[in-house]
Amino acid sequence: MTHDEAATAVDPAGVGVIAQLAFGSMAAQTMRAALRLRVVELIGDKEMGTADVAARASAAPRPMGRLLRAMAGLGLLQERAAGTFAVTPVGALLDSGRPGSLAAFAHMFTEPAMIRAWEHLDDSVRSGDTAFDRVFGTDFFDHLKQHPELSAKFNAAMSQATRRTAAVLPGAVDFGRFTTVMDVGGGDGTLLSAVLREYPALTGVVYDTEEGLAQAPETLRGYGLTDRCSLVAGDFFRPVPEGAPGADLHMMKSIVHDWPDEQVVTILSHCRAALPPGGRVLIVEPVLPEIVDPGTAGLTYLSDLNMLVNVGGRERTRAEFEEVCGRAGLTVTSVTPLPGAEPFSAVEAAVAE
Repeated sequence: MTHDEAATAVDPAGVGVIAQLAFGSMAAQTMRAALRLRVVELIGDKEMGTADVAARASAAPRPMGRLLRAMAGLGLLQERAAGTFAVTPVGALLDSGRPGSLAAFAHMFTEPAMIRAWEHLDDSVRSGDTAFDRVFGTDFFDHLKQHPELSAKFNAAMSQATRRTAAVLPGAVDFGRFTTVMDVGGGDGTLLSAVLREYPALTGVVYDTEEGLAQAPETLRGYGLTDRCSLVAGDFFRPVPEGAPGADLHMMKSIVHDWPDEQVVTILSHCRAALPPGGRVLIVEPVLPEIVDPGTAGLTYLSDLNMLVNVGGRERTRAEFEEVCGRAGLTVTSVTPLPGAEPFSAVEAAVAE
């Protein structure tokens, strides 16, 4: 085959995929600019012309028109007539005032603190080291601690990212077997609140750092759960503090994947030590298949790389969960996929015999 023949034999769909990937960061920054300019909130449920959007956003009309067209091309807006735009159902998710909003999530995952380390992904792949630490001179969670406003953004993003799981988990796992659930690293309490609302006989504990718990009182008040749920500040790398309410289920979502194996074993060992007889650990995380399935891979493998460059953790297969649990004296007893909250599963573990 000649060079010219090879060029004409290239699959156009493949070219489109590569182009889409190459422009991916530009699409993300388009969304970030739209968030910072509050474009979706300004348009709201109306149709609005470019000049009006620009005036309300204190922006230049012609560049705003270019941004609005790009947003329409990405499916966030629809151009109803020349220069007149309306928000699509997808775009509405960027309105921070709407139920089910993902605005905080989108803000956080386009935040420079989240994406700068990605520029050094190749270095992390070569060395296995976390790029974030080298770029910022500290680790990700200490960086959040030093920047309270960013920490609040992160907490809000994690709350929004947890909503789909919170809607599904109480129906997928029988929490009625337990009396008290401790959500380890439970943040603002979004997930635990969903469980407690579904199981009125349960009591709960949200266990996290002071920074992680900052928004939890508001969440619990909003759901009327302050009498059934306590907040305990602590460090899951240390034993559960004496005097903390005992729990026969230690639950953690999106915690294990933040850390390398040694630290995960430490966290799980502290959970195991605090469990009463018959207690369980419930890990809510994506569970990678043994072989990549392109049809269901979704964003999980990008999340895995995000763990590599930003925090030093990883996504894991069932075998890898079994390994870290085993090292902590726990035995995985079940893995329950969570339809509607893909790719998450509920990994339950008991104290090893």
